Amino acid sequence: MTAAILLAGGRATRLGGRDKPQLEVGGRSLLQHALAAVDGCAPVVIVSDPVAGVTGVRWVREQPRFGGPAAAVVAGVGALGESGNVDAAALPEWTVLLACDLPRAGDAIARVLRDLPLLPADTDGVCLADPTSRPQWLTGAYRTAALRRAAAALPDAGAGASMRDLLADLAIAVVTAPADETADVDTWEDLYRARAQYGGPDEERS
Repeated sequence: MTAAILLAGGRATRLGGRDKPQLEVGGRSLLQHALAAVDGCAPVVIVSDPVAGVTGVRWVREQPRFGGPAAAVVAGVGALGESGNVDAAALPEWTVLLACDLPRAGDAIARVLRDLPLLPADTDGVCLADPTSRPQWLTGAYRTAALRRAAAALPDAGAGASMRDLLADLAIAVVTAPADETADVDTWEDLYRARAQYGGPDEERS
């Protein structure tokens, strides 16, 4: 079994503060794409305010709110060990980290999980890279124990820290993936491009 932490609580400043995970591409919200990508993982933690109709997950917020992706991961890691179906002492070996802004999250995470059995025992994780070889830290899977150690080592619960700060001491394999698997939605242009490719409702900027 593999756990999952989904990051869905950012400011989306380049989208005018819209609730980015609720934007639809290809007939589903970006959050729904992310949830489908980690179907079968347990526990699933979503770092965001709760969304009506989404059940069977744990909700948590980073402190302070909007403290950055590393702070969100730290909060998510903490929630993995909360009382529930999985005891803190018996967490899954691997935890998926996934930002909720990928229209092809399912294909991306399937690629990540296929590579897990091939990793050397001393590797702490694997993440995808875009075609320019830039690592996409939030499209990956990491050994839960290593991720917990990294989270505990960050000061101030990771507030203001980068993902590079969080993962600096981990041995991470980087796998280059096709551009469409790593293409996220950060701007209106990204959204329109994704909808042109996969379908979606007409929507005006606001």
